[in-house]
Amino acid sequence: MYKSKDLVAFEVLEADTDLYISADSDLGVRAKEFVKKARIAITKYIVKHPSFETSFIPLQFDHSSSVIISDMLKYSARVGIGPMAAVAGAVAEYVGKNLLKYSKQVIVENGAGIFIKSREPRKIIIFAGKSPFSKKIALEVDGADTPLGICASSGTAEQTFSFGFADAVVITARSAALADAAATAVGNAVKKAEEIEAGLAIAKKIKGLKGVLIIKDDKMGIWGKIKISGIR
Repeated sequence: MYKSKDLVAFEVLEADTDLYISADSDLGVRAKEFVKKARIAITKYIVKHPSFETSFIPLQFDHSSSVIISDMLKYSARVGIGPMAAVAGAVAEYVGKNLLKYSKQVIVENGAGIFIKSREPRKIIIFAGKSPFSKKIALEVDGADTPLGICASSGTAEQTFSFGFADAVVITARSAALADAAATAVGNAVKKAEEIEAGLAIAKKIKGLKGVLIIKDDKMGIWGKIKISGIR
Protein backbone atom coordinates (compact mmCIF):
# COMPACT_ATOMS: atom_id res chain seq x y z
CA MET A 1 0.00 0.00 0.00
CA TYR A 2 1.50 3.33 -1.03
CA LYS A 3 0.61 6.97 -1.54
CA SER A 4 1.38 8.93 -4.72
CA LYS A 5 -0.66 12.12 -4.97
CA ASP A 6 1.45 13.44 -7.85
CA LEU A 7 0.76 10.43 -10.09
CA VAL A 8 -2.32 9.12 -11.88
CA ALA A 9 -3.58 5.87 -10.33
CA PHE A 10 -5.49 3.17 -12.19
CA GLU A 11 -6.40 -0.49 -11.77
CA VAL A 12 -5.80 -3.26 -14.27
CA LEU A 13 -7.81 -6.48 -14.03
CA GLU A 14 -7.07 -9.52 -16.19
CA ALA A 15 -8.44 -12.90 -15.06
CA ASP A 16 -7.13 -13.35 -11.49
CA THR A 17 -4.42 -10.69 -11.89
CA ASP A 18 -5.30 -7.40 -10.18
CA LEU A 19 -2.74 -4.61 -10.46
CA TYR A 20 -2.85 -1.17 -8.86
CA ILE A 21 -0.64 1.12 -10.91
CA SER A 22 0.47 4.75 -10.68
CA ALA A 23 2.19 6.59 -13.53
CA ASP A 24 2.54 10.04 -15.08
CA SER A 25 -0.68 9.39 -17.01
CA ASP A 26 -3.38 6.73 -17.30
CA LEU A 27 -1.67 3.86 -19.11
CA GLY A 28 -4.37 1.30 -18.37
CA VAL A 29 -4.75 0.09 -21.95
CA ARG A 30 -1.02 -0.47 -22.44
CA ALA A 31 -0.68 -2.03 -18.98
CA LYS A 32 -3.44 -4.51 -19.77
CA GLU A 33 -1.57 -5.55 -22.92
CA PHE A 34 1.58 -6.24 -20.92
CA VAL A 35 -0.35 -8.16 -18.27
CA LYS A 36 -1.85 -10.36 -20.99
CA LYS A 37 1.60 -11.04 -22.45
CA ALA A 38 2.98 -11.96 -19.03
CA ARG A 39 0.06 -14.27 -18.27
CA ILE A 40 0.28 -15.94 -21.67
CA ALA A 41 4.00 -16.59 -21.23
CA ILE A 42 3.47 -18.15 -17.81
CA THR A 43 0.40 -20.17 -18.83
CA LYS A 44 2.06 -21.60 -21.95
CA TYR A 45 5.13 -22.58 -19.97
CA ILE A 46 3.05 -24.34 -17.34
CA VAL A 47 1.25 -26.35 -20.05
CA LYS A 48 4.63 -27.66 -21.25
CA HIS A 49 6.18 -27.86 -17.78
CA PRO A 50 3.42 -28.55 -15.16
CA SER A 51 5.93 -28.73 -12.30
CA PHE A 52 6.64 -25.02 -12.81
CA GLU A 53 3.29 -24.27 -11.15
CA THR A 54 3.43 -26.80 -8.31
CA SER A 55 7.06 -27.26 -7.30
CA PHE A 56 8.25 -26.04 -3.89
CA ILE A 57 11.87 -26.63 -4.85
CA PRO A 58 14.01 -25.03 -7.59
CA LEU A 59 13.72 -26.28 -11.15
CA GLN A 60 16.45 -26.56 -13.76
CA PHE A 61 17.13 -23.31 -15.60
CA ASP A 62 15.70 -23.19 -19.13
CA HIS A 63 17.85 -21.10 -21.47
CA SER A 64 15.12 -21.12 -24.12
CA SER A 65 12.47 -19.58 -21.86
CA SER A 66 11.09 -16.03 -22.01
CA VAL A 67 12.43 -13.22 -19.85
CA ILE A 68 9.73 -13.49 -17.18
CA ILE A 69 10.10 -17.28 -16.91
CA SER A 70 13.89 -17.00 -16.81
CA ASP A 71 13.70 -14.51 -13.93
CA MET A 72 11.35 -16.74 -11.96
CA LEU A 73 13.56 -19.80 -12.50
CA LYS A 74 16.81 -17.97 -11.77
CA TYR A 75 15.80 -16.11 -8.62
CA SER A 76 13.76 -18.90 -7.06
CA ALA A 77 16.77 -21.18 -7.50
CA ARG A 78 18.98 -18.59 -5.84
CA VAL A 79 16.92 -18.77 -2.65
CA GLY A 80 16.07 -22.50 -2.84
CA ILE A 81 12.32 -22.54 -3.48
CA GLY A 82 9.84 -23.13 -6.33
CA PRO A 83 9.49 -20.61 -9.18
CA MET A 84 5.89 -19.54 -8.52
CA ALA A 85 7.10 -17.91 -5.31
CA ALA A 86 8.46 -15.17 -7.56
CA VAL A 87 5.37 -14.69 -9.75
CA ALA A 88 3.87 -11.55 -8.16
CA GLY A 89 7.15 -9.67 -8.24
CA ALA A 90 8.03 -10.94 -11.71
CA VAL A 91 4.72 -9.77 -13.20
CA ALA A 92 4.93 -6.39 -11.44
CA GLU A 93 8.46 -5.91 -12.76
CA TYR A 94 7.60 -7.01 -16.31
CA VAL A 95 4.65 -4.63 -16.52
CA GLY A 96 6.52 -1.80 -14.78
CA LYS A 97 9.61 -1.95 -16.98
CA ASN A 98 7.50 -1.95 -20.13
CA LEU A 99 5.45 1.02 -18.91
CA LEU A 100 8.67 2.99 -18.39
CA LYS A 101 8.73 3.40 -22.17
CA TYR A 102 5.71 5.72 -21.73
CA SER A 103 6.16 7.20 -18.25
CA LYS A 104 9.19 8.43 -16.31
CA GLN A 105 7.66 7.23 -13.05
CA VAL A 106 5.83 3.95 -12.51
CA ILE A 107 4.63 2.08 -9.43
CA VAL A 108 3.07 -1.32 -9.99
CA GLU A 109 1.51 -3.14 -7.04
CA ASN A 110 0.65 -6.79 -7.63
CA GLY A 111 -0.68 -8.06 -4.33
CA ALA A 112 2.34 -8.12 -2.02
CA GLY A 113 4.79 -7.44 -4.86
CA ILE A 114 5.79 -3.93 -5.96
CA PHE A 115 7.97 -2.56 -8.74
CA ILE A 116 8.81 1.13 -8.40
CA LYS A 117 10.65 3.71 -10.48
CA SER A 118 10.29 7.18 -9.02
CA ARG A 119 11.90 10.60 -9.08
CA GLU A 120 10.31 11.51 -5.75
CA PRO A 121 10.53 9.97 -2.26
CA ARG A 122 7.73 7.46 -1.59
CA LYS A 123 6.24 5.80 1.46
CA ILE A 124 5.07 2.19 1.35
CA ILE A 125 2.69 1.38 4.20
CA ILE A 126 3.50 -1.95 5.88
CA PHE A 127 0.65 -4.39 6.50
CA ALA A 128 1.73 -6.91 9.12
CA GLY A 129 -1.30 -9.01 10.05
CA LYS A 130 -2.25 -8.67 13.71
CA SER A 131 1.06 -7.13 14.76
CA PRO A 132 0.75 -3.74 16.52
CA PHE A 133 3.06 -2.41 13.80
CA SER A 134 0.54 -3.19 11.06
CA LYS A 135 -0.38 -0.07 9.05
CA LYS A 136 1.43 2.04 11.66
CA ILE A 137 4.80 2.19 9.94
CA ALA A 138 5.97 2.83 6.38
CA LEU A 139 9.00 1.96 4.31
CA GLU A 140 10.62 5.13 2.97
CA VAL A 141 11.96 4.85 -0.56
CA ASP A 142 14.35 7.41 -2.03
CA GLY A 143 13.78 8.00 -5.73
CA ALA A 144 17.53 7.71 -6.31
CA ASP A 145 17.36 4.08 -5.13
CA THR A 146 14.87 3.11 -7.84
CA PRO A 147 14.07 1.10 -9.91
CA LEU A 148 13.45 -1.18 -6.97
CA GLY A 149 11.49 -4.30 -6.14
CA ILE A 150 9.67 -4.37 -2.79
CA CYS A 151 7.94 -7.61 -1.89
CA ALA A 152 6.35 -9.04 1.24
CA SER A 153 5.46 -12.42 2.65
CA SER A 154 3.27 -13.16 5.64
CA GLY A 155 2.23 -16.28 7.49
CA THR A 156 -0.60 -14.51 9.30
CA ALA A 157 -2.19 -12.47 6.50
CA GLU A 158 -4.35 -13.82 3.69
CA GLN A 159 -2.68 -12.15 0.71
CA THR A 160 0.48 -14.27 0.71
CA PHE A 161 1.49 -17.92 1.23
CA SER A 162 4.16 -18.95 3.73
CA PHE A 163 5.22 -22.01 5.70
CA GLY A 164 6.27 -19.63 8.48
CA PHE A 165 4.29 -17.40 10.83
CA ALA A 166 5.98 -14.03 10.50
CA ASP A 167 3.49 -11.16 10.40
CA ALA A 168 5.56 -9.56 7.64
CA VAL A 169 8.82 -10.14 5.83
CA VAL A 170 9.56 -7.23 3.52
CA ILE A 171 12.47 -7.53 1.09
CA THR A 172 13.96 -4.89 -1.20
CA ALA A 173 16.13 -5.75 -4.21
CA ARG A 174 16.89 -4.38 -7.64
CA SER A 175 14.81 -7.26 -9.04
CA ALA A 176 11.20 -7.55 -7.87
CA ALA A 177 11.24 -11.25 -8.81
CA LEU A 178 14.21 -11.80 -6.50
CA ALA A 179 12.60 -9.76 -3.73
CA ASP A 180 9.43 -11.86 -4.00
CA ALA A 181 11.22 -15.21 -3.92
CA ALA A 182 13.48 -14.08 -1.07
CA ALA A 183 10.54 -12.82 1.01
CA THR A 184 8.96 -16.26 0.78
CA ALA A 185 12.21 -18.07 1.61
CA VAL A 186 12.96 -15.88 4.62
CA GLY A 187 9.35 -15.95 5.77
CA ASN A 188 9.33 -19.74 5.73
CA ALA A 189 12.06 -19.71 8.39
CA VAL A 190 10.33 -17.42 10.89
CA LYS A 191 7.68 -19.04 13.06
CA LYS A 192 8.14 -17.03 16.26
CA ALA A 193 9.68 -13.74 17.34
CA GLU A 194 12.80 -15.48 18.63
CA GLU A 195 13.58 -16.58 15.05
CA ILE A 196 13.76 -13.06 13.60
CA GLU A 197 17.55 -13.07 13.88
CA ALA A 198 17.70 -16.42 12.08
CA GLY A 199 15.58 -14.95 9.30
CA LEU A 200 17.91 -11.97 8.99
CA ALA A 201 20.89 -14.33 8.81
CA ILE A 202 19.28 -16.15 5.88
CA ALA A 203 18.59 -12.86 4.08
CA LYS A 204 22.20 -11.72 4.50
CA LYS A 205 23.39 -14.76 2.54
CA ILE A 206 21.16 -14.11 -0.48
CA LYS A 207 23.09 -12.31 -3.21
CA GLY A 208 21.37 -9.24 -4.58
CA LEU A 209 19.20 -8.18 -1.66
CA LYS A 210 19.34 -4.55 -0.56
CA GLY A 211 17.44 -4.84 2.72
CA VAL A 212 15.01 -6.82 4.82
CA LEU A 213 12.41 -6.04 7.49
CA ILE A 214 10.94 -8.85 9.59
CA ILE A 215 7.98 -8.36 11.95
CA LYS A 216 6.58 -10.94 14.34
CA ASP A 217 4.12 -9.87 17.02
CA ASP A 218 5.61 -6.79 18.73
CA LYS A 219 9.18 -7.50 17.61
CA MET A 220 11.00 -6.20 14.57
CA GLY A 221 14.34 -6.91 12.90
CA ILE A 222 16.05 -4.88 10.17
CA TRP A 223 19.10 -5.45 7.99
CA GLY A 224 20.56 -3.54 5.06
CA LYS A 225 19.31 -0.36 3.42
CA ILE A 226 15.90 -0.09 5.04
CA LYS A 227 14.41 3.13 6.40
CA ILE A 228 11.08 3.12 8.19
CA SER A 229 8.97 5.85 9.73
CA GLY A 230 5.62 6.33 11.40
CA ILE A 231 2.54 7.17 9.36
CA ARG A 232 1.25 10.71 9.79
